[in-house]
Amino acid sequence: MVAVAEDWASGQLTGPPTDDETAEHVRRFASHDGTELLGALAGAAARLHQLAQSSGLEPPLGDIACHEHDIRSAIGKPGARDAQSVLWTSDRLLANLRPPVPLRVFVEDGEYRSGPPDGTEIQLHTTRFESLRWRTGRRSRTQLAAMGWSSDPTSILDQLYLFGPAASDVIE
Repeated sequence: MVAVAEDWASGQLTGPPTDDETAEHVRRFASHDGTELLGALAGAAARLHQLAQSSGLEPPLGDIACHEHDIRSAIGKPGARDAQSVLWTSDRLLANLRPPVPLRVFVEDGEYRSGPPDGTEIQLHTTRFESLRWRTGRRSRTQLAAMGWSSDPTSILDQLYLFGPAASDVIE
């Protein structure tokens, strides 16, 4: 998370990091303790705030929201599933779906249509929180397939993840 914020602020990262970039991020901060990490994050956050005000650069809120829930899950403290950060991030993640078939995703307060204009539409009824989690690879193929689909989604599951899928079920 610290490396994403630093790279975003420096202009080295303009979208979701690749696996190689993530590996470099981990290596870069592997020897840092918690205090050093928080200091680096504070510095990057200040630069991001300044850039947001001066150039309109959007901070990596989606990354922060995703990792907040990773941490909440790890320490057994779920919550904030309806936070503005979840709403904002899920909106962008769902708006950027590019499935090979027509897809309509229904969430608590709206719907998202993606894919080609023709063909039989598949529908998914889910939540914004779950959308954030499966799009960012925090759900296995089995978990995603078990959601509220109108028909069998097996053929498109792998195209629905921005990262992932998780190797095994993620229980939060």
